[in-house]
Amino acid sequence: MIPKTCRDRVVAPSLLAADFSRVGEEVSRAIRAGADWLHLDVMDGHFVDNISFGPAMVQAVHETNDIFLDVHLMISRPDHYLDRFIAAGSDLVTVHVEAEHDVAATLRRIRAAGCQAGLAINPATSLETVKPHLDAIDLLLCMTVVPGFGGQAFMDEVLPKIRAAAALRDETGGEWHIEVDGGIDAATAASCAAAGANVLVAGSSTFRAPDMAAAVTSIRNA
Repeated sequence: MIPKTCRDRVVAPSLLAADFSRVGEEVSRAIRAGADWLHLDVMDGHFVDNISFGPAMVQAVHETNDIFLDVHLMISRPDHYLDRFIAAGSDLVTVHVEAEHDVAATLRRIRAAGCQAGLAINPATSLETVKPHLDAIDLLLCMTVVPGFGGQAFMDEVLPKIRAAAALRDETGGEWHIEVDGGIDAATAASCAAAGANVLVAGSSTFRAPDMAAAVTSIRNA
């Protein structure tokens, strides 16, 4: 697999919108449709008000398909569960700056394990909170909905934060991806890409589209 850079457009369908009764087939379908990465939202019912799946799901996807696994830990104690998700086959692990952990130490552990490290911020969280950690990340995830449930409407008010993150990356010479997650379809993908995002997480608009390949292509070309 050719590594993606922050100058590449990456489409990452979100497994949360897939048919869980046939996960392996759904991931294969996403790959055939042209997905670059697969995004896996892990929710603990505490950090966010929903529960999704744990390391066993990541491992099942890892063992049945060959695709880059972008694992997003929306959990209160990512430091406590981190090793399990790494062992399950994660390629990139994203943790929240708002969670209950030593952010710098967690990011160091992710990289030391040979994974790429991501840091996520919620819509209400200031970009200032991630500035001390920019040298330690491979990806910055700007949530474009309040995390916890799929199918929410895109929040336009996050666009200035994406633009500010892209400007900060340019100023510092950073090479980290800027990812967006929540309400992404061809229209909102265009707005996010124009603001500086290059990794586009799309759930309902890909897995639940009549033609998944066409949906992935429209997001990639937005």
